[in-house]
Amino acid sequence: MPVLLERSVQLLAPALTRQSADGDGATLVDATLGAGGHTERFLTEFPGLHVIGLDRDTTALSIAGARLARFSDRLTMVHTRYDGIAAALAESGLAPTGSVDAVLFDLGVSSMQLDRAERGFSYAQDAPLDMRMDPDSDLTAADIVNTYDAAALTDILRRYGEERFAARIASLIVRRRAQTPFTSTGQLTELLYEAIPAPARRTGGHPAKRTFQALRIAVNGELDSLRAALPAALDALAVGGRVAVMAYQSLEDRIVKQLFAAATASRTPVGLPVELPGDEPKFISLTRGAERAEADEVERNPRAGSVRLRAVERVQSGPIVASRGK
Repeated sequence: MPVLLERSVQLLAPALTRQSADGDGATLVDATLGAGGHTERFLTEFPGLHVIGLDRDTTALSIAGARLARFSDRLTMVHTRYDGIAAALAESGLAPTGSVDAVLFDLGVSSMQLDRAERGFSYAQDAPLDMRMDPDSDLTAADIVNTYDAAALTDILRRYGEERFAARIASLIVRRRAQTPFTSTGQLTELLYEAIPAPARRTGGHPAKRTFQALRIAVNGELDSLRAALPAALDALAVGGRVAVMAYQSLEDRIVKQLFAAATASRTPVGLPVELPGDEPKFISLTRGAERAEADEVERNPRAGSVRLRAVERVQSGPIVASRGK
């Protein structure tokens, strides 16, 4: 079930209907196509809209292609990570700057990926220790767990999982793998129950949650990809265009918050009484801080419980430059 579906439509509709009420002539980039739930709604709501859907997961593209077959004349699917936005636009015959009306990101692991046990994203089911969003990529979670030294493992768990028992977990992994290499999510989950003290296991969610998040981010280079993708998405927008981002954990949301803050900041030095020409903010914020899902949506779709939504609109043309004097 797509998260914040109605709010996504509400936020992006003004940008998609600037030329025509049915979206004719408008282009939406769904940077995280997944199973196609958000795109399906946009294509249905706006019968003139064209969507460019990106996903690194070939299985997702296959599922979305079947689901959205009736819209094939208005949908272009591209196999790429979301930091490949500029290349995807060029492949679709569009300029990488100023050419699209809206971009949507629904970050993190998709419900479809979690539901497929064999992909190894979930600690709730025993499966191969994989976690690749792109099944054709080389690095797996098993590679990291079985080959990285204790210092590197500790760094990954702390940096990407904010796991306070990172060193303890890494040390136990190194000792255990010397006897038997890790091949399954069940083996790792069992070790995490041993490594994390009982009092800590009773609070803060499942004891495997932070480690699995950290490994998934490391396997897929998610944060580096996001840091490159958001500026590319902002550059791609025409004046009046909008980008909305749904993040599900603090590391992602922090990146979105910082990049959006820079994009919406004036570059006029502090203390000047007037805005200098050309130094006006290129974007305005459409959300007050991060929006959360309403209680009724969380009840229907538990994945919405951790979502944070931020959105901005381009109001000035020109390159995005970090603010100065702020």
